[in-house]
Amino acid sequence: MDATHDDWIRRATALRLNGAHVIDGRDHAADRTFAVVSPRDGQVLAEVADADAAQVDLAVAAARRAFDDGPWPRLAPAERGRTLLRVADLIEQRRADLALTVSLEMGKPISDAHDIELRALINTFRWYGQLADKLTDESPHTAPDALALVTREPAGVVGAVVPWNFPLTLAGWKIAPALAAGCTVVLKPSEHSPLSALALARTAAEAGLPPGVLNVVNGDGPGAGRALGLHPGVDVLAFTGSTAVGRHFLRYAADSNLKRVWLELGGKSPNIVLPDAPDLDRAAATAAWGIFFNQGEMCTAPSRLLVHTSVAERVTDAVVARARTLRVGDPLDPATEMGALVGRDHLDRVLGHIRAGTGSGARLRTGGERTLTGTGGTYLQPTVFDRVAPDSALAREEIFGPVLSVLAFDDLDEAVALANATDYGLAAGLWTTDLSTAHRVSRALRAGTVWVNCYEEGDLTVPFGGMKQSGNGRDKSVHALEKYTELKTTWIQL
Repeated sequence: MDATHDDWIRRATALRLNGAHVIDGRDHAADRTFAVVSPRDGQVLAEVADADAAQVDLAVAAARRAFDDGPWPRLAPAERGRTLLRVADLIEQRRADLALTVSLEMGKPISDAHDIELRALINTFRWYGQLADKLTDESPHTAPDALALVTREPAGVVGAVVPWNFPLTLAGWKIAPALAAGCTVVLKPSEHSPLSALALARTAAEAGLPPGVLNVVNGDGPGAGRALGLHPGVDVLAFTGSTAVGRHFLRYAADSNLKRVWLELGGKSPNIVLPDAPDLDRAAATAAWGIFFNQGEMCTAPSRLLVHTSVAERVTDAVVARARTLRVGDPLDPATEMGALVGRDHLDRVLGHIRAGTGSGARLRTGGERTLTGTGGTYLQPTVFDRVAPDSALAREEIFGPVLSVLAFDDLDEAVALANATDYGLAAGLWTTDLSTAHRVSRALRAGTVWVNCYEEGDLTVPFGGMKQSGNGRDKSVHALEKYTELKTTWIQL
């Protein structure tokens, strides 16, 4: 990506953003709208259609017609796959504008939006496009006078509700496998980041996705989200977001048609550094990158750094030094390393956690203040606390911002106990050169993903999801298709 800061500003000035819903392959305006405000400078990007229950009904009805009567579930899997590959190709052609939209609406640095977010989205559609015709059913061995078939069939209409921190990556993780399985989708993006999802739906339609197969309705959780969760025409609901909101979707399912609900929720991920780490400097650099990447607005962020007392000072000092040199700035500047938090309410919430942490007895090593206030944007200094008490809110609550809590431990058993002392179980990191320790501790950690001597690594071949109050089910990999298919047994007496 060779564009300069001025290039991106000029491109942003020329960008035309369309806030209409996308229902049945067409734009749908609404009587009611809401403003999408850029955290970059506090300016309104666009007025976006705000769905009421009637417009959610329209979207679900379109998805139902496309599933019950349309061609999509009846296409040969190879043809569905080819369509997903065409979608990926067209996203690639529009990569710069899609990345720019993400950066403007949620504050992610343009380099990350272009090189990471859009790369993940493109790879996701390509991977599931290539997988679509490679799945097989089962024929168990039975007695000679019978034939048994176990088939996977598309589950129907999928409601997908996704957050603002990775608005296209997380949408892709749900849309692509659902479409590959033959389902149709109604997507509700976050009210903070609807514009990129709407652009994605229009791109998919231009690439050949039939009308009604992918619909996008905008609105907040209590409005459009609740209507989608309660809708009897939705067969499966896939949600990524907070644990508190995940509970609402379980209640909506219980109060409606008992739709299956798959949840990818919050995290308070531990990152354990042992004295025999292969490279303490790299461990510290990775810890700093992990908590400050995407402004710390990641469910997997390694927000608890657990360090052995013998190396705690060295590692913590290195993280603090990196935090102090991190370039916080305009998301449209390719040199920016940390952009703006998504909005004023969220910034105030994170600052509240910082104030509470300071009053809890933890030591504030660096950061903790709003910065770049003259821009009108919502920027925060990278923040590090050490001497954090294990029972404090800093150690137990998801902050979802660039705030690191450092806790020291004396032995391995204490480290594992500290790591597991949370309601969450999404991810964890471990740094050691001892193979036996790596295996034993990885098994002992109650987390859906454990990274050893790295963090946030992986590809689409491996599943992603959590344990405990971090949710259920898995995104990515072939296992994601389990959320969007139904197992059917057919027994034929010969």
